[in-house]
Amino acid sequence: MKFYRPLRAIKAMTFDLDDTLYDNYPVIRKTTAESHAALQAFHPSLQTFTTEAYQALRDELLLREPDIYHDVSEWRRRSVELAMLNAGIPAEQAFAGAAQVMEVFHQWRSEVKMPEETHQTLKMLAEKVPLVAITNGNAQLEKLGIADYFQFALRAGPDGRAKPWEDMYHLAAKRLNIAPEHILHVGDDLTTDVAGSLRCGMQACWINLRQGNLMHINDARLLPHVEISQLASLTSLL
Repeated sequence: MKFYRPLRAIKAMTFDLDDTLYDNYPVIRKTTAESHAALQAFHPSLQTFTTEAYQALRDELLLREPDIYHDVSEWRRRSVELAMLNAGIPAEQAFAGAAQVMEVFHQWRSEVKMPEETHQTLKMLAEKVPLVAITNGNAQLEKLGIADYFQFALRAGPDGRAKPWEDMYHLAAKRLNIAPEHILHVGDDLTTDVAGSLRCGMQACWINLRQGNLMHINDARLLPHVEISQLASLTSLL
């Protein structure tokens, strides 16, 4: 554990989910493969539709509608729907088909191997302060098996713009009725989590799970209050 700024009293903690509480890389890799297979299987005209072609549609949609970046689920759904429309599938069928593919996506998106350390740490923390999840992604606490530890969850799109925008950080403080300077945000990303939470007045904890050096990372624009290398270290802060 390394300290870079003095810590104020911690009256609540907010958490990023992906790559903070669990390893998200194998989850996304499997989810992407399964959901793309579901897209190809939906209609004969999509059997040879490639992941590269799908990515091109995502890029095209983002260029036309930049704000869709803030809701990754809707961005994905619209991209799938667009692929079906471009393949000549009628609009009503494409709308239903996109929903069907997204069901497959969300099924695999929640197939996370949650570390026991995460369960134990969150349980101990939740007994002392309220916990809140703040995510740019689309993981669901209930399906991850960790909902009981959290007061509530905020997701980019429905609950505001994606981190590092301040929307969800401010909303969390408002709903908790706790001043931002007494909330510690924990996350793995130096831009969305550390810089984002600091800029809205929160305290920041960077969880460094890949042995990175804060002094040699380009994204390290603002120093966190504290750096940890394992989640369980948080229990010593309360």
